[in-house]
Amino acid sequence: MDKDDSARPQRRTALVAKGLSRYNIDIAALSETRLADEGSLTEPTCGYTFFWKGKTQSEDRIHGVGLAIKTSLMKQLPTLPVGINESLMKLRLPLSHNRHATIISAYAPTLTSTEEAIEQFYANLSSVLDSIPANDKLILLGDFNARVGCDHNQWEGVRGKHGTGKMNANGLLLLSKCTEYNLIITNMIFRMADKYENSWMRFL
Repeated sequence: MDKDDSARPQRRTALVAKGLSRYNIDIAALSETRLADEGSLTEPTCGYTFFWKGKTQSEDRIHGVGLAIKTSLMKQLPTLPVGINESLMKLRLPLSHNRHATIISAYAPTLTSTEEAIEQFYANLSSVLDSIPANDKLILLGDFNARVGCDHNQWEGVRGKHGTGKMNANGLLLLSKCTEYNLIITNMIFRMADKYENSWMRFL
């Protein structure tokens, strides 16, 4: 997404919208938006509306979260996405027969962040998860800066049999949180090429 002083404030959102449209994505979580405060804008050409939540103009902004939603779906939403802080945003969707789904867009601190920052993120995430009605379907999206490794047996029911690399500290926190709230890491269920299982890889 574009910086505040960009001469073309919708240019990057237009590129993102074009990519989402190519794959016919209804709702996508956004990380590292780095936009100030809270706001929204619509890309009319590709048909997506963007929502974001970040720190204030006067603060350093290296994080930020958001959601991109097909504009055609907006009229079906009784409420707009709610920004919790620069790392968490949620959206409640109506389903059939008085059922709802809650989508959470999350951006977790990196491994280089302070222990306090990481603990605060997961404390905030727990607060949001606890606030969701028990009958809601829960979809947790985003970038957790985590590697959950390949140990399927120890985490059976939380992750599938497929995975890459070794678990890191953030991976352990994510798996523990999924266990606590009965969540499943879905991209571990199906066998995929490494480029689809990982959003980032480190080469030494």
